[in-house]
Amino acid sequence: MSIQSHLEELKRRHAALQQQIKFELTHPAADPFVVAELKRKKLVIKDEIMRLGSPTTIH
Repeated sequence: MSIQSHLEELKRRHAALQQQIKFELTHPAADPFVVAELKRKKLVIKDEIMRLGSPTTIH
């Protein structure tokens, strides 16, 4: 898998988590622990996207 295709997959997963968070928050009985876990996963993916998307320098 190329880096570009991996980035695209991460972006799809990030967007899916965002949709899932929105869905959870629309319910009055949303479990705050589930929402927090989804947000944590989304942040981990965002960090990975940023790490892979940033140009690396060789010293």
